[in-house]
Amino acid sequence: MQRTVRTRTSDGRRLAVEQYGDPSGRPVFLLHGTPGSRLGPAPRETLLYHLGIRLIAFDRPGYGDSDRLPGRTVSAAAADVRCIADALGIDRFAVVGRSGGAPHALACAALLPERTTRVGALVSLAPRDAPGLDWFEGMTESNVREYVNAAIGRSRVTATLGLRSRSILADPAASIAEMTSRLPEPDRRVVADAGILHMLERNFAEGLRSSPDGWVDDVMAFSTGWGFELGWINTPVKLWHGEDDIFAPVEHTRWLGRNIPDAEVEIEPDAAHFAALEVLTRVLNWAAG
Repeated sequence: MQRTVRTRTSDGRRLAVEQYGDPSGRPVFLLHGTPGSRLGPAPRETLLYHLGIRLIAFDRPGYGDSDRLPGRTVSAAAADVRCIADALGIDRFAVVGRSGGAPHALACAALLPERTTRVGALVSLAPRDAPGLDWFEGMTESNVREYVNAAIGRSRVTATLGLRSRSILADPAASIAEMTSRLPEPDRRVVADAGILHMLERNFAEGLRSSPDGWVDDVMAFSTGWGFELGWINTPVKLWHGEDDIFAPVEHTRWLGRNIPDAEVEIEPDAAHFAALEVLTRVLNWAAG
């Protein structure tokens, strides 16, 4: 199995794809967070082999080595997943998304029902216009600021995230250390692991290597309509959230659970955003069926 693949979409864009695990295993797409890349946190290769999982990750448009798709919505991820699956000769697959990847995973459930077998959405946001949800309640100030900037306009988001991206690229370790100082205790426990720290540093550095465009476009996509209705989903969906999350507050997943037909909802006490990394292997194994 060729581990790194470059494929082209029907509109000529390049997508950078990374494969891990068992080449003949059960295919599962893993959609990275915001910001992030195809090199983001994932189970060890030996564990994926043991579980019989062929894990497929890719840089969303504008991240890493994937070309930008200006004005993309959350729904656009489904077409890119379908394109990659076709290029790899995969008919049916599961999808798991973590953090910013979770809404994009739900897009696959809604828009690729004939090909998507199961979907896991970990620490997801809800749609910006979710009725009855106080979208910002419990959200950390830095995230609130970016979504407020998105309401002002793309140029404001581009300016602020450009500065943050340059700071991260200049010293990924220092940027993660600064972020860690503001995390709730459950997240500090997770990020204290040296292996996870290394994965996060590599993930952010690769995702932002070329530009902040992917990050900007994610924020704008989460701030507008997703391009599909949650009521269209009939694929089995598992939603997981840490109760103390400050990046995507837990009420977002509770709202999704009320609005996605038959979704399974798991809320973990004394856990926060990065605890999704600790349950990732279990959810991938569930998704693979």
